[in-house]
Amino acid sequence: MKIGIVGSGMVGSAAAYAMALRGSASEIVLVDRNADLASAHAQDISHAVPFADPMVVRAGDYADLAGAGIVVISAGVNQQPGETRLALLGRNAAVFREVVGALMKVVPDAIYLVASNPVDLMTYAVQRFSGLPTERVIGSGTILDTARFRVLLGDYLGIAPSSVHAYVLGEHGDSEVAVWSSAMAGNVPIAEFATQTGQHLTDEKRSEITDAVRNAAYTIISGKGSTYYGIGAGLARIVEAIAGDERAVLSVSTVTEEVEGVNAVPLSLPRIVGAKGIMAELRPDLDEGERAALRKSAETIAGLKGAIDSA
Repeated sequence: MKIGIVGSGMVGSAAAYAMALRGSASEIVLVDRNADLASAHAQDISHAVPFADPMVVRAGDYADLAGAGIVVISAGVNQQPGETRLALLGRNAAVFREVVGALMKVVPDAIYLVASNPVDLMTYAVQRFSGLPTERVIGSGTILDTARFRVLLGDYLGIAPSSVHAYVLGEHGDSEVAVWSSAMAGNVPIAEFATQTGQHLTDEKRSEITDAVRNAAYTIISGKGSTYYGIGAGLARIVEAIAGDERAVLSVSTVTEEVEGVNAVPLSLPRIVGAKGIMAELRPDLDEGERAALRKSAETIAGLKGAIDSA
């Protein structure tokens, strides 16, 4: 499958690199306002192709995206000193209106995969500006937060992260909800697994892990300025689920009809992802505290939609 990536900064280029190494596509086209940047990244990544699967990696403009089955949008503007989140949303919405308008002229039938932050609201913007059905506008959402949750749980319990089945729901941000009540290690509830293996999964330890998941981006940014490898791999994973019609269950974002009494809100739930995009959403059993936290997360996101609507 041909993949387009609009925005060739650290996230876009990391996604392209992950896709190249994993063999996620047959062709990747990088598009950026800085054509030299897109070209440089395309050349550099193409030099890794001989060590992976055959693939074409090149730079181009919007016209070169024709025929792409998926377009990853990782464009956007950076927050300026003293700028409010609401003001940033307005500026990013203006950029997205331009980008989506250009894309719809070339690839109106593609599935759009949004990576730019704040990703839930930018997913809402793409869906609103494009008019596409919600199942074809997917935000990376909490796929990375879920991966971080599984890594930290695996580290503490001494098992592979791939053997941990646990999700982070809601906003990709400070109001995200780590779901402990249904977390499993293999087919055993997390708390029971911890007891059987002599671990102590106390409330204090749960809070420590939850805070580490929520603050992972801040920790990484303080050390190197931005995060991109983890989300790059997450985007490659979503692309593979679509391209291979895997019908994989992934925690991704889209505009959701109703969540805990909040209507038309973009956030993450476990969703079945395949060739047509989002094929179904799952509603995990939550305890009362998790339901309240998810409702608060949904309200937080919904309260900022006006910045997109007025852009």
